[in-house]
This record gives sequence, C-alpha cells and structure tokens, in this order.
Amino acid sequence: MTAGRQEGFNTDAGAAEPSIHQLRLFLALGEELHFGRAATRLFITQSALSQQIRDLEKRLGVRLFERSSRTVDLTPAGRALFPEARKAVAGVDQVRRTADAQVRQLSGCLLIGTVGAEAAMPSTRAVLEALHDRHPRVGLQVLSLNLVDHSTALIRQEADVMFLRPPVPEGIELHHLATEPRVACLPADDPLAALPQITLSQLAGYPVVNMPAQVPRVWWDFWAVDPRPDGSSVRYGPVVTDIEALLHTVARGEAMCFLPAAARDFYPRPGIRYVDVSDLTPSTSALAWLASRRAEPAITAIREAAHAFTRNPTP
Repeated sequence: MTAGRQEGFNTDAGAAEPSIHQLRLFLALGEELHFGRAATRLFITQSALSQQIRDLEKRLGVRLFERSSRTVDLTPAGRALFPEARKAVAGVDQVRRTADAQVRQLSGCLLIGTVGAEAAMPSTRAVLEALHDRHPRVGLQVLSLNLVDHSTALIRQEADVMFLRPPVPEGIELHHLATEPRVACLPADDPLAALPQITLSQLAGYPVVNMPAQVPRVWWDFWAVDPRPDGSSVRYGPVVTDIEALLHTVARGEAMCFLPAAARDFYPRPGIRYVDVSDLTPSTSALAWLASRRAEPAITAIREAAHAFTRNPTP
C-alpha cells in the first residue's frame, strides 16, 4: 500500500463524496472491529454493512480496514480518518439538534428529558402541572433517556430541560426540587441484604456497577461513592447503560450500586434487595437546563413553575 490513493480505488477528482450514513457505519465498525457486532448494533445485515464499507473505501480512495477470516482492524489510513469522521458526524448531528431546538422554540414546544423514574416523581408531576396551569399553550413532549444519554442531552440540545439527579457537568444550571436518601441495591442472597441497615464500611471491596466512558465522571463518582469517606477507591464491575441492565447485573451478583430510596417503589425486582445505609449522603432531584439557554421563553416558563413548586410544595 502507498500513502496516497490505493490500487483499485477511485482516484477521480469528481468521485462521489461519502455520505454521513456511511461515516456512521465506519465509526461503528471501527469501534467494534467485528462485522457481526457492528451490524447488530446498527440493525442491518453483515452483507449490507460490508457493501457500504466497500463503497465508502472506493469513494475515499483508501482502504479503511484490514480483513481476515478471524479479525478486522483499522488500516493506518482508517486510524487517521477515524477522528475526522467522528468530527464530521458530530457536526451534522449538531446542525440537526440546533435546527430542532429552533423549531421547538418557534412553535412553543418544550422537549423534556427524564431519566429512570424521574417522570413519575411527585415533584416532576407538580412542576409540569404548574407549567400547564400557567402556560396552557406551551406544548410538552417528554423524552425518556437512558443512564448514558441523559448526562449529555442538554449539551447536545436533544432536550430543552431535564428532570434528573445531580451532580451535573459544567454549563448546566439546576433548580433543586426534593431530597431523599440513597440506598444500597444488593443481590438478594448477599448476607448484608438481610440486615435492616448497613454502613459504607461494610460494603468495602464490593464491586460497583460502572458506566461507559462518555458518562461524566463527576456524576457516577457521586453515585458510586468514589472515593469512600476513608479515602479508598471503588472497585468497579460490569459496565451498563440503562436501569434494567443495572438491576440485572446486581441480581446476578456481579456488582452492587446505590440508588434513590424511591427505587424501592419503582424498581422492585426478583433477586435484589434495597438496604438503608446509615452514613450515606442523600440525593436530590432537580430541574436542569443549559445555562446559555436559560432566557428562552419556554425554559423561563418551566423554571418559574419549578420555583413556584418549591415555594409551595404539594404534599
């Protein structure tokens, strides 16, 4: 192979440009390095993925992957192009999100992100009811996000506001709505699960469910209680992306986690137990928005509804 255009590829200046769809496929395969896993992730067949990658290579004029019967790996050209493809896709996604946000702003529609059971929390329902009473013409659309996506939904403008559990990354503002204890979520057959109350020191050495790298560490460090009060670091177990995977991992005895006490009501599951922890700090539920968007009319309206709720909370 050469550093320039490779043999058998299109070298015409007028060759077709790669599509964003093809770049998304390239990124997925570059992350998985396995056609089967990448195809499953993308909800397409392996043959369709292979054909699209071959077409992309022809359009770019370079080979992106080295393929054998057992392995798939990025070529030097593929590794060089990978971060550029990621930036291109991210740029197009941002254009789409910004356009969608403008449409919602012009139409008076508010896209409300939630995570876990936050949509069902009394404080969330009360704020949304107050918003509707004050501004009945503002359209509301509630979006349920997983544990990974919710942390960046505001920054990526996939949601206008979020009902979530802090802490949050910089650039996001909060209005705290309610406070409740955190509890330990343990496998039902663990000896500690039979106790009415435990301490953090009793959980020393227990692996904690982990989150993918794209989740802000400030958030998961709080929920994993890492470091512990004695300065020790947490040992992490399997990585999960949503609440059901998290609960399944605990039920299998692979790790434990900490959740808001409301999980007892919202997430009772076979194989797990929720136990009070005497020296664990509480959690808060909050309304969050991007600081740079705080003055937008619809966001101002829900902020005011949240302030009205905390001044006169409903039972």
